[in-house]
Amino acid sequence: MDEVEQDLRGLRPALVSVEVVGIAMVVLVSIWTGHCMGGFSGSDDANLVFNWHPLLMVISLVFLYGNGILVYRVARHERKSRLKVAHAVVMGSATLLAFFGLKAVFDFHSEKEIPHTYSLHSWLGLMAVSLAVLQWILGLVTFLFPGLASHLRKALLPVHVFTGLAVFILAAVTALLGITEKAIFRDKDKEFSYKDGGGEATVVNLLGISIVVFVVLILAIVTRQSFRRLNMAEDQMLLTEGHAE
Repeated sequence: MDEVEQDLRGLRPALVSVEVVGIAMVVLVSIWTGHCMGGFSGSDDANLVFNWHPLLMVISLVFLYGNGILVYRVARHERKSRLKVAHAVVMGSATLLAFFGLKAVFDFHSEKEIPHTYSLHSWLGLMAVSLAVLQWILGLVTFLFPGLASHLRKALLPVHVFTGLAVFILAAVTALLGITEKAIFRDKDKEFSYKDGGGEATVVNLLGISIVVFVVLILAIVTRQSFRRLNMAEDQMLLTEGHAE
């Protein structure tokens, strides 16, 4: 099936919608951590060090990771080799930022003498970051440098795609758990009343909803077969090196 035969109706509105929701999500987590919870610090205040954690994790493994998944749909007319590099850079940047987000929460726990990795949120978070790292390394080795034989790439591509979506969904679920957990802790510590509603409670709930909508929109785009990027004429030269996504 040629590119001209694809039914791309709805793709552009869907891409615009996912970016609008994604930007709103980043704005909401920035308002929550930067305004409601007091801002950020490098080391002076443990609570302000912690605030880097939700901000960086939402930006990295939700917003950037989701956009990395869409690279082949957004830049569908670019050469495959360039898209592979762009995809790897976005996913690598997301994973690196996630490490800084993890460092912030570990520093916070150490300063407050709170046990590390005791909650379901922390277990799922470590699982998501570990899978993201493994996914990026295996993707680099399999599809970029030096790259495997074409038949092996073809066999591993569905696994790579599935794992990427699994990491993305797992990261979103983990973020929702973490946001709820932090809101409840802040209520317990009398820093604000989550159960009584109000401004911060609204921000928290809208943030959670934006994450869900962002994930649903991306899954809707990437699972629609007519939105897939097809091989261009110049991509045929790459078939001896890889398989089209």
